[in-house]
Amino acid sequence: MTSDESDLPTASARAASSAEPGLESGEQARCLVTGATGYLGGRLVPELLDAGHTVRCLARSPDKLRDHPWAGRTEVVRGDVTDPESVRAAMDGIDVAYYLVHALGTGRDFAATDRRAAEIFAEQARAAGVRRIVYLGGLTPAGVPERELSPHLRSRAEVGRILLGSGVPTVVLRAAVIIGSGSASFEMLRYLTERLPVMVTPSWVRTSIQPIAVRDVLRLLVGCARLPAEVCRAFDIGGPEVLTYRDMMRRYAAVAGLPRRLILPVPVLTPGLSSHWIGLVTPVPRTIARPLAESLRHEVVCHERDITRYLPDPLGGPIPFDRAVELALRRIQDAQVSTRWSSASVPGAPSDPLPTDPDWAGGSLYTDRRERTVHASGASLWRVIEGIGGDNGWYSFPPAWAVRGWLDRFVGGVGLRRGRRDAARLRVGDSLDFWRVEEIEPGRLLRLRAEMRLPGLAWLELRVDRDDQDRTVFRQRALFHPQGLLGHAYWWSVSPFHAVVFGGMARNIARAAEAHEAAGAEAEAGEPART
Repeated sequence: MTSDESDLPTASARAASSAEPGLESGEQARCLVTGATGYLGGRLVPELLDAGHTVRCLARSPDKLRDHPWAGRTEVVRGDVTDPESVRAAMDGIDVAYYLVHALGTGRDFAATDRRAAEIFAEQARAAGVRRIVYLGGLTPAGVPERELSPHLRSRAEVGRILLGSGVPTVVLRAAVIIGSGSASFEMLRYLTERLPVMVTPSWVRTSIQPIAVRDVLRLLVGCARLPAEVCRAFDIGGPEVLTYRDMMRRYAAVAGLPRRLILPVPVLTPGLSSHWIGLVTPVPRTIARPLAESLRHEVVCHERDITRYLPDPLGGPIPFDRAVELALRRIQDAQVSTRWSSASVPGAPSDPLPTDPDWAGGSLYTDRRERTVHASGASLWRVIEGIGGDNGWYSFPPAWAVRGWLDRFVGGVGLRRGRRDAARLRVGDSLDFWRVEEIEPGRLLRLRAEMRLPGLAWLELRVDRDDQDRTVFRQRALFHPQGLLGHAYWWSVSPFHAVVFGGMARNIARAAEAHEAAGAEAEAGEPART
């Protein structure tokens, strides 16, 4: 994001003259967080609460936030940043408004969507008398004309200018690569390094980058809530080291205890080819990998550290790269990843809720039903259901699921590699391979909505029930709402395989629950469990 330094005093003066005084040190702020269902927003909310602020979250799907441990301490309102009326209502009574959303990967018109959303946000913040706007943008190279930047960085820069010109005191924090468990940048670095001991890489691996730990980003975002009203400008933020991407991969390998990686840069991998390469090796889909790769074509290094005048570095300074990697890996190993890059909805993925039965009146709704009596407790069956996907697999003909995942990635979908946020627990809104958790009733129901590329909408329901003899029953439903003739053709072309895929799933989930029950009984009896 670029800004002419000569414009900053004018913007600051205009904002300070039209806004209320800033918050005093220690004063509680009423904060609005957009993007709370995403990676950074979901981590910022508890940090703001712990700092003594009150928080309201604006979300298109409020249910996605209900299972977060901090949900009961916040107010969640339904709305969209492209809808002026919902933004106006969300701004009511707000002191500090955090803008943490973007239309990355939503299609060729994503910049127009970002522009419109920023204009609405700026206008409604000014009208509501908001004291401050805080925006996290992208660090852009000095001296590079904006027209030569990637579309992603150009859009981030434009959003920053719109918010700075809003008449509300605004801080734009500009960061490059964010290192933290679950971030898209970190997952890309992690999987490339772990899976490829020898890499033929694009030339951008030699580009200088100033990465920053997610903990430092959150510290600065929280601190911005209490900046004085006269501060209205952009700040570069980064960690204490400038590295190349090749340096980052080698140092990641060292921290993770991996053998030294052999990295061979070549000049022929374009951003498009790079995105295919990243999508092939990592869980990050091509639609997100491409803007990340394009953003690394130019040097992204901080050219000022003015933010420290207002928010001094902590004792010991910002977190170094190796320490940031160590902290991220520890959270992954301890299954304490609170949010992931995939926490936010996949651009272009279906978001329609499951049609209500039996009142569905939207046309055809194909259903595949399976039912099994399970000789185990409902608790044992639920444990298997909630643990489905990721490294645990789908309990059904692995080659078929693998092929479906590869086909989805080939056409630009997310495939199976997103895995799980937590190996044992799920919550509404979690991504689960190429599904997303739409509903969960602990001990009773798990409903998944497909985010794979399909000519229609699809859901998978897994349910724990009891029959009239009080036996545990596993009920499974796969539902598909076709779109057009292609959707109908798709259903009938794959239906011959349902007996293997869905029938096998029901049978193997029941068997896994019974095995879990038997292992538990043996353990209680003091006998070694057989595997």
